Amino acid sequence: MAISKQRKEEVQALYEDWVKRSEAVILVEYSGAKMKNIDAIRAKIRDTGGEFHIVKNTLVRRVFAAQGMQVPADYLVKSTAISFAFKDPALTAKALTEATKGNEFVKVKGGMMGGKSLSPVQVKALSEMPPLPVMRATLLGVLQAPAGKLVRTLAEPARGLAAVIKAHAEQTPAAA
Repeated sequence: MAISKQRKEEVQALYEDWVKRSEAVILVEYSGAKMKNIDAIRAKIRDTGGEFHIVKNTLVRRVFAAQGMQVPADYLVKSTAISFAFKDPALTAKALTEATKGNEFVKVKGGMMGGKSLSPVQVKALSEMPPLPVMRATLLGVLQAPAGKLVRTLAEPARGLAAVIKAHAEQTPAAA
């Protein structure tokens, strides 16, 4: 059954909102999937702060074009569902990978992040990245390491002088 033009415009506006709010989108083919499997994927994605929706290819193609995103033609064929990552793209990709593991009916087509298209291999690499808080902690450690070394280097001459004075002070009372 065809949907009305008004309903298409409402759905397209909804898709536009999701695309604008998301940091990354991952496109999936779900041929032969049962509803309970789709619901399990949705629940896992929702736990990461994202959403998983079955979409109409023509409407999504229009939304991506309106946003200036170049999507490869083979990403929007057959049955398409999209995982929207609103908070942490790596965590959402990891949740999608875990939820679809062992399910041959779900196949990652690719994705979009920062206006650029991602291949299925890049989406897999994204899913293997550590979560955002871990990456931030690692970056902070890398940034703080040189400052810590500089402080130790600057403090070393004073520490050496203090050790010499202490040794001399301990030696003088012993000699007397």
